[in-house]
Amino acid sequence: MTISKAHRVRTALDTLLAGLDVGDPVPAERDLAARFNVARETVRQALHELLVEGRIERRGRGTVVSHPKLVQPLSLRSYTEGAERMGHIAGRRLVSWEDIRADANAARALGIRAGTKVMRLERVLLADAQPIGLETTYLAASRFGWLRTRFDPETSLYAALRDAGVEFAAALERIETVLPSPREAELLGTTTAMPALLLNRRTVDSADEPIELVRALYRGDRVAFEAMLVDR
Repeated sequence: MTISKAHRVRTALDTLLAGLDVGDPVPAERDLAARFNVARETVRQALHELLVEGRIERRGRGTVVSHPKLVQPLSLRSYTEGAERMGHIAGRRLVSWEDIRADANAARALGIRAGTKVMRLERVLLADAQPIGLETTYLAASRFGWLRTRFDPETSLYAALRDAGVEFAAALERIETVLPSPREAELLGTTTAMPALLLNRRTVDSADEPIELVRALYRGDRVAFEAMLVDR
């Protein structure tokens, strides 16, 4: 069986990366093309695949070996718990926090009437001070307006709600692959060509009352998700 040049180059790059540490520079495209005796386009495609997979990253004008992806559990735990479980320092940067009028979708999800005031909290999620996600949370102002004076938006929202006696019971979450908008890509420190993971989540409490509606966009090259499936 004939092995294609693309497959041969990709296999060689996998072997090369296995011998490098996080942060080590990856040889330049032209040097790799000469080493493997192939066209630069073949090397460029293989490097792009590794970039999308999150195994390498751009740094300045060069490319280096990246950290392993942050694996987030699909659960009712906070982002902070998931990041710290993998040894990362979780953080958040506030983008905006404003009161808006609920559209039909938000009203239905939050169990309120369209036009009712809701809080929209938009934050960049950080791991070791690097952006990995953009999270927008919608909360009914009538129930959670107290957050304005008692919550630091650069800390865990789930921790603040639990401390206030809110019991998280269940969530319906949908995950799909999308391309970020120019604004989203800028906030995430990536490009509009890099696939992202979009999570839409509606969470309810122990009384089946809506808590939040969330739209979270994660860098596909930096984050992966896992879930424990049990047959009951």
